[in-house]
Amino acid sequence: MPQDKSAIRNAATVIVLRDRETAPRILMGQRGAKAAFMPNKFVFPGGAVDPADSDIPLANPLPDICSQRLLDDILVPPATPHAIAAAAIRELWEETGQVLGSAQPWDTPPDDWASFAATGHRPNAAPLQFVFRALTPPGRPRRFDARFFLVDAQDLMSDPDDFSAASDELSHLQWVSLADARSFDMPFITEVVLSEVQARVTRREPPDSVPFFKNSEEENLFMRLRGYSQTDD
Repeated sequence: MPQDKSAIRNAATVIVLRDRETAPRILMGQRGAKAAFMPNKFVFPGGAVDPADSDIPLANPLPDICSQRLLDDILVPPATPHAIAAAAIRELWEETGQVLGSAQPWDTPPDDWASFAATGHRPNAAPLQFVFRALTPPGRPRRFDARFFLVDAQDLMSDPDDFSAASDELSHLQWVSLADARSFDMPFITEVVLSEVQARVTRREPPDSVPFFKNSEEENLFMRLRGYSQTDD
């Protein structure tokens, strides 16, 4: 059965921050002119969660607070924190060739993880910090419930300047100065996320709460995800 392109899909995006103490830069690339979603725009690496992502063995899980917040206000099941984290690491690898992993053998990876496993690593979700969530507004050719993760380039197991293993999905991969980033042609939501990143440059601990830009047929809200269970006060 063909995929319903108007349906909301879970997605994960990774913002890699480099040289945060001196001259902070972020990793971005440009989407193709013929892309159905955000053509020609400069974006962070990311993409949709695949069903198989829930079965990927992580070397280390997400921090507990991030997992709790990913379970807030679930819109599109299944959306397990494990699957979203695996998708983030997979998309980072596929689109940039950067490895967020732990040096461990992986003898029988799925086909779409074979090249990652060949580097001698298993995906490591521990350094990922959940910092933003956004739902694509109705009427767009693709709709995603996207979770944005911040990770320090020092946690990569690869050369941050080597993009030779990247796919061709993003062109002009480069480290963009935070001070210059808004001069690039980027989606509105990416500009909003940049403000969150700038606020996190000098802070390595998880945020007090995670912003959620919720655009649905019923409501447009700017919420905060705190990760409390329904039994908490």
